Amino acid sequence: MNFQLDLIEDKVEFFEAGDLKTLQKKIEGQIEINRAIMLSVHSVSHQMHVNENGQTFYSAVVHFKAKK
Repeated sequence: MNFQLDLIEDKVEFFEAGDLKTLQKKIEGQIEINRAIMLSVHSVSHQMHVNENGQTFYSAVVHFKAKK
């Protein structure tokens, strides 16, 4: 049995929620998880959409990179 470890250098994750507070909690939770595998936030991009009923929808893309 051959066992090989490869480090994750880049990881992109997508998040969505109905409000900013929930979106922030989701992102913060994932930051803690990724910190355990030596990844830190490189960049964050977010958007808000309002549908025809006036409801808001928030989404974000977070790019994690290996700490150097």
